[in-house]
Amino acid sequence: MAPPLIQLKDIKLTFGGTPLLSGVELNVAPSERVCLIGRNGSGKSTLLKIAAGLVEPDGGTRFVQPGATVRYLQQEPDFGDHKTTLAYVEAGLAPGDDPYQARYLVEQLGLTGNESPANVSGGEARRAALARVLAPSPDILLLDEPTNHLDLATIEWLEKELDGRRSALVIISHDRRFLTNLSRSTAWLDRGRIKQIDRGFASFESWRDEVLAEEERDQHKLDRKIVDEEHWLRHGVSGRRKRNVKRLGNLHALRDQRRNYRGTAGTASLAASEAEQSGKLVIEAKGITKAFGERVIVDNFSTRIQRGDRLGIIGPNGAGKTTLVNLLTGGAQPDSGTVRLGANLETATLDQHRESLDPKSTLAEALTGGRGDQIMVGGKPKHVVGYMKDFLFAQEQRGTPVEVLSGGERGRLMLARALAKPSNLLVLDEPTNDLDLETLDVLEDMLGDYDGTVILISHDRDFLDRVVTSVIAPEGNGKWVEYAGGYSDMLTQRGADLKRETAKPQAPAEKKEERAAAPAAVSKRRLSFNEKHALETLPKKMEKLQADIAKLQRLLDDPNLYVKDRKKFDDTSAAIAKAHDELSASEERWLELEMLREEIEQA
Repeated sequence: MAPPLIQLKDIKLTFGGTPLLSGVELNVAPSERVCLIGRNGSGKSTLLKIAAGLVEPDGGTRFVQPGATVRYLQQEPDFGDHKTTLAYVEAGLAPGDDPYQARYLVEQLGLTGNESPANVSGGEARRAALARVLAPSPDILLLDEPTNHLDLATIEWLEKELDGRRSALVIISHDRRFLTNLSRSTAWLDRGRIKQIDRGFASFESWRDEVLAEEERDQHKLDRKIVDEEHWLRHGVSGRRKRNVKRLGNLHALRDQRRNYRGTAGTASLAASEAEQSGKLVIEAKGITKAFGERVIVDNFSTRIQRGDRLGIIGPNGAGKTTLVNLLTGGAQPDSGTVRLGANLETATLDQHRESLDPKSTLAEALTGGRGDQIMVGGKPKHVVGYMKDFLFAQEQRGTPVEVLSGGERGRLMLARALAKPSNLLVLDEPTNDLDLETLDVLEDMLGDYDGTVILISHDRDFLDRVVTSVIAPEGNGKWVEYAGGYSDMLTQRGADLKRETAKPQAPAEKKEERAAAPAAVSKRRLSFNEKHALETLPKKMEKLQADIAKLQRLLDDPNLYVKDRKKFDDTSAAIAKAHDELSASEERWLELEMLREEIEQA
């Protein structure tokens, strides 16, 4: 057996008085592919940073084979002073590495290389960081949530790219399909220690359940033994002092063992607050079309969604998924075609773009809106601490600022806020981001038990297969097609994966001023304060304009108005024409900003 490329031995680390890592052991051999599994907050990312040499543990040793190259993909890349994404990627190359690989991977990941790091979106930052760690072809790749912010086609490209490499992999991910396809062994970080098996993620969950069941049996035996010893202490003490002292010492040792036992964390208790049942027909769209300038986002799309349906919407970032959802749910009006909403609809929306969370507010304030200790759940008051516990937050966290919560904790917070509202239609935008596998299981069960209707935007293939009853996918030029079944069923029916666009290579003779203009073009994709304000206020303005148009139209419907009051007729006609123009301009502006927001936040 080949010696390990990297070895962590007896790693110890304590934060805030609580041991995070207690004697962790991890060995990674050449070409080995390890998935690192654990609950949110278990220390996975910290352990990966220790393996990368970025964090010094309180105790233990880290060994890396001399000459072995290690590259670490962190969740939030640091671009430093680099002027472009290509410069950032090239800075990760070692002397002797092929610089062509940097350019090739940048283009394969949909970037031009001229993007300014100060203005890139989360998805662009993730793709640049991936290009940086892949370009040197390292011996060891340490990847922390590599699929975050990537669309389905890019995730599948990344799988094939990693599968064709000889690098050893250690992967942290919530994407089951990604882990199943790539991993060959599993390291389970649980309560500060690692248990490892030479099987991939596909075998993990059944193995984990066996381990926990055996542990529960052992604890039950320990409890029984303590009870027996305590009974002896009370009723069976004999005159042999030496033997009694020894037995009493054994009892104390058993009690210490029981006292120091760290039980597993509980599972989240997710339940959507359900409103009264909606009508059988939830949404009916007939021939809807929406375009922005020359770009057609939705072209002649029709669908019929009935109560209880679970609809998945997929596609590359910027394809128009959010726009399609807004059209279907009445948040935007189509240029042509009709959308009919069913009776008695109550909608709850999960916006997984967490800008809606005030980073300075506390966890409790984010749930209650800063109003006391009660939160309305399904129309009934519930104490915020009790509701927090349903989503695996400890009582001590009620005063924790949102800005220090982990990604998984913020994900659970967003779920808690969305599910508190009574609904019979759930609209979920990337609900799986940063959730651990156990919470994903509970979310799947909750959606399975939900009596209402679900519209889901997701890049998680396994989650789609487990949850949805049909999938809507883009076919290009604004065409969207609905397929029965989950993601795998869609692939079978299409006979091909979704297309993935890559950046077009730039001509060598490109003018310098044109190169300099590229970062400026990217900077337009960051929403300014005024753009954010317009995005929030334009829907209300459009509603008011529609009401004004309806009021003016009622005046013009009077057949005698022209004869009775010619001036009023002319003024009303001019006013309604002006209102129509303002409404059209507002809709165009809103769509422009909505598309820009989708590119920035979903890219």
